[in-house]
Amino acid sequence: MTEPSPHSSAAGLLEVHRLRLVEVAAPQLSREERLAMDRAWEEAVRANPSFFDGPVVASAGLTWEGPHSVVLSWVRTTYRHYALRRVPGATPWLPSLFAAVVQPTEDGRLLAGRMSPTTASPGRWQLPGGSVEPPDDHEPLDVAALRRHAARELVEETGVDTPPDDLTLWGVTRGKRRSVGVLFLAPCQLEALLRERFAALVSAETALGREPELDRIALVRSPAELADLGGARVDYLERVVRRYAEERSGAMPDPDRSLDDGG
Repeated sequence: MTEPSPHSSAAGLLEVHRLRLVEVAAPQLSREERLAMDRAWEEAVRANPSFFDGPVVASAGLTWEGPHSVVLSWVRTTYRHYALRRVPGATPWLPSLFAAVVQPTEDGRLLAGRMSPTTASPGRWQLPGGSVEPPDDHEPLDVAALRRHAARELVEETGVDTPPDDLTLWGVTRGKRRSVGVLFLAPCQLEALLRERFAALVSAETALGREPELDRIALVRSPAELADLGGARVDYLERVVRRYAEERSGAMPDPDRSLDDGG
């Protein structure tokens, strides 16, 4: 099987068994680009005051270094940099990097959550997860760090507290806008427990006067069930649901969505 370039503009799900992360320097911005970025950021904050300019890790590229083995280059930046996407003709903008959890039930469904109105993507269905924060000085950003981040996002968004060591690297997504997601598979849980933990989380957040990051969860078994949810969803979600169903049924992977996908 020929491995594709992970730089394809199409959304995809790469079958990755080994992931190595390498920090690189951020692209230099001209004075004009920086001014345009600041204007776009200020406009975005006016539209959604919940935006904040905190530290974040961005993706700087994916390259293969062997079968099912990928090198992910990353950059330290802040959320303000993402405003460059809104600037027509801007070229030095960086795509996002996130970690997410594939959380199955014992009967083969996967948990999806809908983003709350105050988030960056209100109403969008996605897996539990979020943008990766840069490590402290002299601390590595590696698969173990991403695993811890994914576990933290899972409990913060759903109330399900899974030890990081119980999460298994499952794949890497590549979005249509070059965003990169590192996916971890969690142990199966009972539907009743997932719904109970989520309800408890929503109740606790509401009591504190805060809006939970997810305002609704759903359990889906097939792409058709995703369509029934209505609303927007992340571009990788359908492929994740399909791949998990194939693995559970023992079917051969669809080459159009694994290594031959491009991502």
